[in-house]
Amino acid sequence: MTENAPAAAAPAPEPVRVPVAPAADWVNPLRDARDRRLPRIAGPSGLVIFGVTGDLSRKKLMPAVYDLANRGLLPPGFSLVGFARRDWEDQDFAQVVHDAVREHSRTPFREEVWQQLAEGMRFIPGDFDDDTAFKQLKDAVEELDASRGTGGNFAFYLSVPPKFFPKVVQQLKKVGLASPPQGSWRRAVIEKPFGHDLASARELNSLVHEVFEPDQVFRIDHYLGKETVQNILALRFANQMYEPIWNRSYVDHIQITMAEDIGIGGRAGYYDGIGAARDVIQNHLLQLMALTAMEEPIAFDAEALLTEKLKVLKSVRLPEDLGAHTVRAQYAGGWQGGEKVVGYLQEEGIDPKSKTDTFAAIKLGIDNRRWAGVPFYLRTGKRLGRRVTEIAVVFKRAPHSPFDSTATEELGQNAIVFRVQPDEGMTVRFGSKVPGTSMEIRDVSMDFAYGESFTESSPEAYERLILDVLLGDANLFPRHQEVEESWKILDPIEEYWAAHGRPAQYASGSWGPSEADEMLARDGRSWRRP
Repeated sequence: MTENAPAAAAPAPEPVRVPVAPAADWVNPLRDARDRRLPRIAGPSGLVIFGVTGDLSRKKLMPAVYDLANRGLLPPGFSLVGFARRDWEDQDFAQVVHDAVREHSRTPFREEVWQQLAEGMRFIPGDFDDDTAFKQLKDAVEELDASRGTGGNFAFYLSVPPKFFPKVVQQLKKVGLASPPQGSWRRAVIEKPFGHDLASARELNSLVHEVFEPDQVFRIDHYLGKETVQNILALRFANQMYEPIWNRSYVDHIQITMAEDIGIGGRAGYYDGIGAARDVIQNHLLQLMALTAMEEPIAFDAEALLTEKLKVLKSVRLPEDLGAHTVRAQYAGGWQGGEKVVGYLQEEGIDPKSKTDTFAAIKLGIDNRRWAGVPFYLRTGKRLGRRVTEIAVVFKRAPHSPFDSTATEELGQNAIVFRVQPDEGMTVRFGSKVPGTSMEIRDVSMDFAYGESFTESSPEAYERLILDVLLGDANLFPRHQEVEESWKILDPIEEYWAAHGRPAQYASGSWGPSEADEMLARDGRSWRRP
């Protein structure tokens, strides 16, 4: 080689792979065990969101990821990959996430947090049938693994219609993304509805479990991520004053209500044929009932909670006369929120002959020693008086009253009410003497609100649930056995409704049809006005 000859080009350096401990076993060596400020921080990991352009992703998932990062609960190299049918580049996706975060995040926007997150964002355009797109997704995951140190740990969030679940998981299996590298994990996160009856739920479970093991599948029920729902367990099992009276000897009945003040909006294609009972009672309300009625678990872990919730769901007894103790209805036109609204059958995209329910109320019993004879009333509906979700445990009246009837004519029944939304907290209702010279007793309420009792605001449900997925904590996620047991409860009711008549009607802005009031009146009770 002459003195002036160019030197041979040096070979390109191999990409440096940083060895990272798997998230499940990762321990922060700098963490002091006595420091309770950040008790749960995700280890090296990433999140892939399918259907990332949808409302759920834009309004809930992406802001929740940012809020977790802003609170210091995500690792520095956390990565976010979006998959959807849009012709975007990575920077376009980053801008969409940026706009969603600025509009919907719970915590203040900080540029340094955003920049760190943005460095780990990637976007893959394509359809769920597109093999090439899934190969690009695999390449992106491997690139992030090397550049961001995710340790091979990825969760796949299926924010897509249920009919696409099997296709997506099969594609993940086909390109090898469902199988984690040695020492790391892969998890699938699935949104409701999980099937439309028992048969379809079993089929869907079978298809998903062909690709992911049952403990790798996280079924999201966002209600279980709410502070008040988790507080049911804290109230019952961390305190002595409530559990002794949490049984048939003292409880008269329990009402669980989820009311919405909106109609179906633009969801006609999804909602018609599904209805309120399948959309809400099968998952949300039966889960709330199980948490309210369950026995104390031996530990606060996923297996122990599953054991006790399954005992409740397996003990549920349907009323003998489904016509007298279940009600379905559709909202009619009326006035709500100061404006005139149309009825369900007049909504755009709805068949005028549709029998889909927008209101459902059912009475259930639980055949065990604790709850024998105590009715559980579950109701849900759209276009009701206001948006509220609550659980009311209503107690029996005192067995003997030394006061004359005029002194107690305004006294109702004692109650403990859990407010799940919108004002998370709890109310205890009891009788107290009215100030004055005569003995008059009237209901008063003692109120606990999260916003007033704690300096830190409650995190959004999706913050808690996404963090739990990354940590592998399945405490707040229904397992496939619970899904199937819930369908066993609802299917006979749906079959009865399909064979008997049409839904009742109720005015928009009211609290449901008169048939629902009559259902409780037959038992000598009435619905609580939230």
